[in-house]
Amino acid sequence: MVKDMTSLPDTLLEKQYYLEMYKFGSAARENTPPISLQAVWTADNGRLPPWKGDFHHDLNTQLSYWPAYMGNHLDKENGFLNWLWKRKPVFEKFTNAYFGTHGLNMPGVTTLTGEPMGGWIQYSLGPTVAAWIGQHFYLHWRYSMDRDFLKERAYPWIRAVAVYLDQISTKDTNGKRKLPLSSSPEIHNNSRNAWYQKTTNFDLALIRFTFSKAAELAGELGHSKDAEKWGEILSEWPDFAISDSMGLLVAPGEPLQVSHRHFSHLMAIHPLGLIDWSNGKKDRQIITNSLNYLGSLGTDWWCGYSYSWLGNMKARAMDGEGAVQALRTFATCFCLPNSFHVNGDQSGTGKSKFTYRPFTLEGNFAFASGIQEMLLQSHTGIVKIFPAIPKNWQNVSFRTLRTEGAFLISAKRENGKVTEIRIFPEQGGTIYLANPFPDKNATIKGIELSRDKLNAPVIRMETQKGKEIILN
Repeated sequence: MVKDMTSLPDTLLEKQYYLEMYKFGSAARENTPPISLQAVWTADNGRLPPWKGDFHHDLNTQLSYWPAYMGNHLDKENGFLNWLWKRKPVFEKFTNAYFGTHGLNMPGVTTLTGEPMGGWIQYSLGPTVAAWIGQHFYLHWRYSMDRDFLKERAYPWIRAVAVYLDQISTKDTNGKRKLPLSSSPEIHNNSRNAWYQKTTNFDLALIRFTFSKAAELAGELGHSKDAEKWGEILSEWPDFAISDSMGLLVAPGEPLQVSHRHFSHLMAIHPLGLIDWSNGKKDRQIITNSLNYLGSLGTDWWCGYSYSWLGNMKARAMDGEGAVQALRTFATCFCLPNSFHVNGDQSGTGKSKFTYRPFTLEGNFAFASGIQEMLLQSHTGIVKIFPAIPKNWQNVSFRTLRTEGAFLISAKRENGKVTEIRIFPEQGGTIYLANPFPDKNATIKGIELSRDKLNAPVIRMETQKGKEIILN
């Protein structure tokens, strides 16, 4: 089947997208080490590349694999997961030695063999590194629906993280769980103030994600007692620290106080989706307030990856214009003519006070993910076609993007209206499609569906493995 072919009316974004996916294909393989800070494009002048060119799990490896899922490149993402799984015993030994628990955490900065390299202690030895990595195991399961992977890798990894978090946590005077020490990369840099007595929204989001998905996957595998246990522990953690005007805080009682490049306090919005636009008015207000407040602090100390991450969040907020603005700024101000992300603003237009030019790849790959989020979303269980494109994108199309549930989707929008959707069920099963044909009667091929069901706001289809469905 033809891989992703995307046509955008914005030629700058289209060109940058293809360059990013080319880089991803060049840097990722199933049987090679993960994407490091510079991957195959290391320094060739006899010196170490920036930040030693090592593996940073502060956000660098995580963002680098975002486009693998919708981009239909799970085979290339396997290199990361295979490396992590092979190093799991090293990480478990580290967890026991450093944190004094069973289960699984891992260093935030590692060597090729998985050993800790050091760095700012709040992220190099942070308490939730393996939890963020665990999202990649979860997403691989959801986008592939490979039950062997679920049984042999996804659930075992997430379960091991849950065991560790259960053992390391304590309870406060109100009976709510907390971490002994918490942080929010890279708030307060490497100072003593970077440690919090109360659990930060960053750590809390990853903890709540871990126990939620541990319960979900245990239930999927029929481990009812495990599912009940993880659900009960999830209920013992507090709610997020939220301000009525500023949205998500860094930690209880502390908002983000200055412009900052790392949106760690907004993890619950993206990439974890615990607070989501689809959940209704309350979540929408939190998302709106959080993004508005983030913008009010200015972009003085943002890097290029801040803009590409913002593009993803704007898409999740169904703000196509905002996503385009953020992604265009990334492409025009934070990339060299060869398309590589160089962290600092190269345009001289004041988009950031960082003007240096050490290149790292996570910003490039997060950009590609932002484009995909504009075109297709499925993280809520409902597939949405063109959910976050600007109103003036009258003609746009994509081929063979992948959704959760292992459906391969192609779609066309012509003169402002969706004209065709093709769905290839790689594994079969039920798909829920937000109806993209609100003002005309669609036709369907490849499945029998009554007219009332075809015209419903959400079209429910029982698919057969390998049998394509066409709506137009």
